[in-house]
Amino acid sequence: MHKPCAVIPVYNHERAVPAVVAELLGAGLPCVLVDDASSPACAQVLEHLAAEPQVWLVRLPANQGKGGAVMAGLREAARLGFSHALQVDADGQHDLQDIARFIEQSRQHPEALVCGYPQYDASVPKGRLYARYLTHVWVWINSLSLAIPDSMCGFRIYPLPPTLRLIDRVRLGRRMDFDPEILVRLAWQNQAMRWLPTKVHYPQDGLSHFRLFHDNALISKMHAKLFFGMLLRWPLILWRRWLA
Repeated sequence: MHKPCAVIPVYNHERAVPAVVAELLGAGLPCVLVDDASSPACAQVLEHLAAEPQVWLVRLPANQGKGGAVMAGLREAARLGFSHALQVDADGQHDLQDIARFIEQSRQHPEALVCGYPQYDASVPKGRLYARYLTHVWVWINSLSLAIPDSMCGFRIYPLPPTLRLIDRVRLGRRMDFDPEILVRLAWQNQAMRWLPTKVHYPQDGLSHFRLFHDNALISKMHAKLFFGMLLRWPLILWRRWLA
């Protein structure tokens, strides 16, 4: 069975999220919105959107961070009977014209995690672009593979059963460290992954919740944790790959 939906973590994106939801619904993709303890103004917009058919709203009583909101949305998607979930940012940076390509790739390979490989334009903040390269290197080391070309792009389709088994078993990062950590841990399990190029644009008036110092510190801590975890697991990781 291949029954996909979209999961959108939202924190004070009341200006951008209606257009994102409209485009997803227009592409035939039901939406699970996760209100990560947003402001009253944003909460009201989300309440209005949730009145639409094929839109569901999960409200978190306290801010969990992007990762915490995504995990809550994935659990709700499974509860609603969906088999796959497309993670989409609420700020409009992802190219939603690519939805059909990603869904078709997921339909052809339902066991695979379909990930976006970002193609940036001139709007990308240079500091964040350069920091990504360091993350790429650590991800290659910690996954014992070059098979993850980008671990930070949040435009990806998760097959829900293996993803939720991991989420229920391991305490994953709940903020900006979530996106790379879950890919590395799924790679340890030899999870099939497929990669599609996708354009990423940072709107001039877009609202980013990336905290330069705090989130980079969290990501560095996450890489260190994964490195020592990899040292403990490397024989099993390589054995699984050899068997596959």
